[in-house]
Amino acid sequence: MDSPFWQHKTLDQLSDAEWESLCDGCAKCCLNKIEDEDTGELFFTNAACRLLDIDACRCRDYPRRTTEVPDCLDLRARFTAFHWLPSTCAYRCLAEARELPSWHPLLTGDRNSVHRAGESVRGYAISEEDIVELTDHVIEWLL
Repeated sequence: MDSPFWQHKTLDQLSDAEWESLCDGCAKCCLNKIEDEDTGELFFTNAACRLLDIDACRCRDYPRRTTEVPDCLDLRARFTAFHWLPSTCAYRCLAEARELPSWHPLLTGDRNSVHRAGESVRGYAISEEDIVELTDHVIEWLL
């Protein structure tokens, strides 16, 4: 086929390399979220997982992330639940039959396009290790 893989494959048909290449490197999924136990409503924070290199927007221990951080989710293992991901996330876009954002590295050929577009947590997130109360760091920009 002449079309890019993400245009003719479903998420469950992707190879490991294709799956990983869908990640745009925004690191928004690495921000802590708070779920209201009564309503199920999600609140996003600017507090990043302790394993996130905030400047690089990459996990410092990606292969062992789910062992090191028990709350970290392996998207591939749970690819039916994407409501908690930002609307620009490629996994969510494909799950909802939407196009990738114009700044996505697969479209631009440049891993830094996500940062130039202002779509990453670089310069915005703080480490969860630097906060006292997570509820003080609730944000609205990802909703």
